[in-house]
Amino acid sequence: MSGKDKRPSDRDLGMDRDIDRRDFLNGLAVSAAALAAAATDARAADAPVAQDRPRYYPPQRTGMRGSHPGSFEAAHDLRDGKFWQTARKPEDVDTVYDLIVVGGGISGLSAAYFYRAARPDAKILILDNHDDFGGHAKRNEFQFAGGRMELMNGGTMLIDSPRPYSAVADGLMKSLGIDPLALAKQCNKPEVYRSLGLQSATFFDRETFGTDKLVVDGEGRRRGGEGRNLKSFLDRAPLTDKVKADILRIEEGQDDYLPGLSSAEKKDRLSRVSYRDFLLNIAKVDPGVIPFYQTRTHGEWGIGIDAEPALDCWGLGLPGFQGMKLDPGSAPRMGYTAAGYADGGSYRFHFPDGNATIARLLVRKLIPAAMPGSSVEDVVTARADYAALDRKGAPVRIRLSCIVVGARNIGEPANSRGVEVAYARDGHVFRAHGVHCVLASWNMMIPYICPELPAAQKAALHQLVKVPLVYTTVALDNWRAFQKLGIQGASCPGGYFTGIQLNSTVDIGSYRSVRSPDEPILVHLTRTPCKPGLPERDQHRAGRYELLSTPFETFERNIRDLMGRVLGGGGFDPAKDIRGIMVNRWPHGYAYEYNPLFDDFDMPADQLPHMVGRKPFGRIFIANSDSGAGAYTSTAIDQGRRAIDEILG
Repeated sequence: MSGKDKRPSDRDLGMDRDIDRRDFLNGLAVSAAALAAAATDARAADAPVAQDRPRYYPPQRTGMRGSHPGSFEAAHDLRDGKFWQTARKPEDVDTVYDLIVVGGGISGLSAAYFYRAARPDAKILILDNHDDFGGHAKRNEFQFAGGRMELMNGGTMLIDSPRPYSAVADGLMKSLGIDPLALAKQCNKPEVYRSLGLQSATFFDRETFGTDKLVVDGEGRRRGGEGRNLKSFLDRAPLTDKVKADILRIEEGQDDYLPGLSSAEKKDRLSRVSYRDFLLNIAKVDPGVIPFYQTRTHGEWGIGIDAEPALDCWGLGLPGFQGMKLDPGSAPRMGYTAAGYADGGSYRFHFPDGNATIARLLVRKLIPAAMPGSSVEDVVTARADYAALDRKGAPVRIRLSCIVVGARNIGEPANSRGVEVAYARDGHVFRAHGVHCVLASWNMMIPYICPELPAAQKAALHQLVKVPLVYTTVALDNWRAFQKLGIQGASCPGGYFTGIQLNSTVDIGSYRSVRSPDEPILVHLTRTPCKPGLPERDQHRAGRYELLSTPFETFERNIRDLMGRVLGGGGFDPAKDIRGIMVNRWPHGYAYEYNPLFDDFDMPADQLPHMVGRKPFGRIFIANSDSGAGAYTSTAIDQGRRAIDEILG
């Protein structure tokens, strides 16, 4: 396709092709009433359900994943005050559990692990609203012709944190057999793409920059040099001379844009202004520079540079501060410094399916029959036995596709005799009883699940608005187009998806990454919906609404369109070369991390919303990454342990 206004048709894009994509409900919201109408006759909670069927294996499902249809509708009806108007009378589950955990993500699984370590004979029930365990640690598994397995993370990407893992989180890693430093050394294979001379690139789209153009990051690496040849890159970019000159100044200049101030005074000023305003009003760049940088912070915080403090962008390593002589030290958002992580950071490792491997290892510890094997290496390719997750009489049971709609203390909270937890499944409502309950879901839903909470606590829980995002996995028969173009991936600062990347090359156990461009592969695309100009929480709310109101076909059309435009010069045909699509939609994604542009950092620590929100309420306790105000796996683990420590007294 050529010409500024030429648009490919759905047929050109391959929207009519029969690929692995349509394992989803055609539509958006499914109400509790609709689910009830479609349900079979009343049955007991232990009657056979989907997860007990022999071929049940959600990691291989395509289409809409993440918050998939069926995983949230009853919760929305509960939020809107409609659920109990149409719900059936709750059916009691006979067994009384020592602990009921609401949420089968990393935090909930960790809480169950720590509780069982302290009380080996305990009976534990874990309820999760999704059709798979792991929460945001979602596994995408694709089987190509010939039996070749390719894995990708559909959510939580890797072991990584700005701060070292706590003794608790590090101890859990060790108990699971995970040694991230050793694994990184043994398993990472960056030389695969390096040996082919593949580089990063930027795709300038016509809607934002006036024309479609893919620009590889300079010629230095091709000639054996190091790093980006920025001037060469800018010479080929579709930008005005003034914009190019300002980008070069920001990237490589040594200007002090706040002369006469001390480092502390500069940092204070930079913490109170967005990076966008720093560029425009302090560094005085041409407005045409902004689109080039606008989405640089999407991957870290889910918002653009218009809502991100300049000081945090300094800590993240964004340019413009080289000549400002800022002393080392952490930025307020997450402890970054210009020299890297403030406390050295954590170890770092990416499993082929992201941190879904951690969830699988926790399940192996809790329910050995559900996860064959005995090592970190063999769990990556193990096929989980979902029918073993919820066996009657087992000490630990994981029950999927259960949307919790109520949790209350039996008796007054101060003298509670136990807890009642109600959950919707297949159009029925069941009621389980336990000695204690841990709500390891996400904060904003807890006031609806537990309406008896104090008003101040409910208000605090509502303040932590999660960050929406989309991680998309696209299966390709080959990646010759990437090789021909000389790229490993491309940043798309103005695109519907802001990045396209070949799968990470990691060899572990019997799992082997691709070696030849002729082999099939998975490609990762990222979208973080936000509305520049609004306060951060409002941007997240708008993005959440967008994701929930966007049908799968829209995602697919944008995937095909963008990939065709970025890779077309390498011979890629979106109508022929795509084998499958998994759209991991997360309307409630990352945990909210406080933003100095919009949040009060001067209040006492115990008055911060996440601290107020996580207070125990009778025999109900709260554990999730929200309650630690950090979007990291280590945070989820730490909060799971904290909740269990509170239970154990």
